[in-house]
This record gives sequence, C-alpha cells and structure tokens, in this order.
Amino acid sequence: MSEKIGFDILEAVLLFILNPVLIVTLIVAVGVGYFRVKQERRSFKVRVLPGITELKKVLAESWPYALVLSILFCGIGLVVEPILLALMSIVMVVTLLSFFYKVASPIYFIAIATIGMFILNKFDNNSITQRWSLGSFDISGDMALTIPIIAGLLLVVEGMLIARHTSKYASPFLVQTNRGMRAASFKVKRLWLLPVVFLIPGDMISNYLPYWPQFTLNESQFSFLPIPLIIGFSQIARATFPDVLMPKVGKAIVWTGVGVIVVGISAIWLPMLGWIALLIGVITRIAISIYTSVHERSGSLIAPPSSASVVIAAVLPGSPGEKMGLQAGEKIRSVNGIQVTNEKELYDAIQVNAAHCRIQVLDRNGEVRLMQQVIYRHDHHRLGLLVVR
Repeated sequence: MSEKIGFDILEAVLLFILNPVLIVTLIVAVGVGYFRVKQERRSFKVRVLPGITELKKVLAESWPYALVLSILFCGIGLVVEPILLALMSIVMVVTLLSFFYKVASPIYFIAIATIGMFILNKFDNNSITQRWSLGSFDISGDMALTIPIIAGLLLVVEGMLIARHTSKYASPFLVQTNRGMRAASFKVKRLWLLPVVFLIPGDMISNYLPYWPQFTLNESQFSFLPIPLIIGFSQIARATFPDVLMPKVGKAIVWTGVGVIVVGISAIWLPMLGWIALLIGVITRIAISIYTSVHERSGSLIAPPSSASVVIAAVLPGSPGEKMGLQAGEKIRSVNGIQVTNEKELYDAIQVNAAHCRIQVLDRNGEVRLMQQVIYRHDHHRLGLLVVR
C-alpha cells in the first residue's frame, strides 16, 4: 500500500514537472535574460546583471504568492473546471512563445479560457466536454462567482509582483533623440511562475492516481490539482524612472483586482455581475497598459545627454557607485574638483585621487550633493557606472 502511494506521489510530481507551461517558462526565461544582456552590451559594451538572473527569479519571487493563492482557492472552496485550466495552459504556452508579455496578464488567460469553455460547450456535445466532465456551461451557475474571484486575486498578485520586483531589474539601453543624440531609456521584461493548487470537481484524477488527495462534501467528490501559472510583464520607461513608474502601475493593477473581487462577490445574488466584473477587469487592465505606453512614448526623455555633465544610465550592483547611492538619471558634474563632460574625462579625473574620490552630483530634483568614496584597483569598472554617451 505504502509503495503504491509513493509511486502515485512520484507520478504526480513528474506530471507537474513535465507540464508544458513549466518547461516552456524555464526555457523562455533563459531567452529573456539572453536578449537583455545582448541589448545592454550593444549599448554599453557591458551587462548590468547576469543573463541567468531571469531564470533564478522566475520562481524565487513568486512562490510565496502561489502558496497564499493555493490556500485561499482551496480554503474558500473555489472549484474550477479542469477544462478551464487546460485552456488556460494552452493560452499561456502560446503567449510565452510569442515573447509579447504585455498580454501575459492572468486575467487575459482566464477570460480567453472562459470564452473557449463557452464555445466548446455550445458546439461540441460529445468528445471534449464529456471527457473533461464540463457538463453544461451555465452562466448563472457557480462559475459566475468562482472565475471572477480567481481572476481578481491573480490581478492583485500581479500588481504586487510588478510593484515590488520590477524596477530594480530595469534594463538600460540607448535611444536616438530627435537631435540625433543618444539618451537612456529602460526596459522591464519579467516572467514569474506560480505553482498554484486548484480544487477541481469529480474523480478524474483518482481514476489515474487512486491515492491522490481528494475528499467528499455533500456527496460530491473533489480533488487537488497543482498547475503552473505564469504572470508576465513588459514595459519601456522613457518619460518616468522605473522606480517611480513600476510601483504606480503595480498599485493600479492591485486596485483593479480588488474591484473585480468586490463586484465578483455580488454574483452570489446576481450571477451576471460576476461576468461584468471579469469584463471590467479585462478592460481596465488593457487601459492601464495603453495609458502607460502612450504616456511613456509621448513624454520627454528622462535621461537625455548633457554637454556640461556625465549622465548616469545605470549603476552596476555591488559597485562603488551603488555604495555611494548614485542613481540612474543623476548627473556627475565634477570629480576631484575637475569638471567632467564625458566618460573619458570622468575616469581620467578618478585617477587624480582614487583613494579619496570626491564627486559632485546633480540629483533628479536638480539639487547638488557631494560624496566621497575610496576606489580600489579591483573594483569593477572603478565606479561601476553606465553612462549616456
């Protein structure tokens, strides 16, 4: 008996690991890191973070959220039809392979999968729907409550991930200005993997794995099913610094999710409100993306070149520049009392007195501040700054 249980657990783990969404996500995360490094080297001849960073962070930042979601989904009793999860997985794989992560919000996956469920139920009465035990797609049934609440919770998690874990990974690159000069912009492209446990009806899993966890409530059987979900995000910051822009975008998405949940709960009394909540979530999420993109394209550049100073495009992690508190967008006016206007003058001035390097910086608010830092021979790129040139 115990040996059979062990094999069932092993088989379930293998099924999760071999899930196409999981495999494709890991491969694509490597690709995202590779293209980021390639872009940074094209602009600055050096990368900011290792190319493996995206792969290392794909699960490290998101698993606590996945744990909380799993507890909420199963604890509240949000029962999900297996075919919805299957359709979501298909949409996620297609989105991953497109590399277009502006549309990698979970609310889009859920909305498209819901439409797919409706179409399958309406036009396929024999094969697919019966195999997945869908039954009839009743727009006034439990799904009118379950789907919007799940979508809203996933939106909240998406917003929190964007607000907390994107700005520090913004990748700098140089763009041409209208005057033919080069200015710094920033690109954020992130993927997160969430291994979420869902509650599904029926005994579909137990038919294949007899000892898979399940329970009976009011003569109905339910099983737990772990599914890898993805959340993707992509945004170019040209008119607003990433550490200012990304928290704003994240908060807007969080509040959108809260609104979807509140309106979705109203489906208890009026089921149609659940679908209205889902539609509101989709429209609002699209509006946030469009507004942010238009604002960033139409606004003035945040890090244009300067003829009287050296403009910082990025600061390498662990460098003396980071220890000094230098930030992207700030301007170095002088080093060791010598005015600098380009990268060569900057590092020539450092050589004058690297042991007690004194720097005059004009911050983002236009205020002057002075700082001093010892620069050692082994320090990467001495100050560790990528500058506009």
